[in-house]
Amino acid sequence: MFKQYKKTLIAASVLTLLPVVIGLLLWNKLPDQIPTHFGADNAANGWSSKPMAVFGMPLLLLTLEYFCAFFANADPKKKNINQKLMRLILWIVPVLSVVTCLSSYIIALGVPVDIGMLINILIGVMFVIMGNYMHKIKQNYSVGIKLPWTLNSEENWNRTHRLGSWLFVIGGVAFIINGFFKSEWVLVVFLVCVFVIPAGYSFFLYKKGI
Repeated sequence: MFKQYKKTLIAASVLTLLPVVIGLLLWNKLPDQIPTHFGADNAANGWSSKPMAVFGMPLLLLTLEYFCAFFANADPKKKNINQKLMRLILWIVPVLSVVTCLSSYIIALGVPVDIGMLINILIGVMFVIMGNYMHKIKQNYSVGIKLPWTLNSEENWNRTHRLGSWLFVIGGVAFIINGFFKSEWVLVVFLVCVFVIPAGYSFFLYKKGI
């Protein structure tokens, strides 16, 4: 799998580490403490040292990227993983790195950024895209709705992912809309759509012998 996605991993790695380069260019302008965590009101409530924000965060995300790739590569059923979806998944961390790190730099420089809107829209778009591929995912141990009942039965897996495809899109659209309203109730709806309903449906199918 590493050979199959080598170009994607290289490009994703470069993008993930792009904030390091930009951070070095802005080094003398950035304050010693950079905001890295924000509340629902967009107010910073967590800070990191400049070295941690510029070097630590991108490197941590890069480690996560390769952990995901290694995990998928070790999957006994890796041939069943949808190639397009896997490539999309490998781009999630780089995009998060650029959006979150650069937003932190900009805010640290005194420029107002609606970080809540950005994150909500980013997560929403991610789930809408994944939802469009959910129904195409074959049974595997790395990507998809991995439950005891979906992994036990291929038919259970297929039916659950057909439903999950719609629910991921609905949940993603809800998150995009929430970028403008920032309601905690939308988060509840999202969690129900992408976790509770698919799990409940899979268990229901299992009890029916599927």
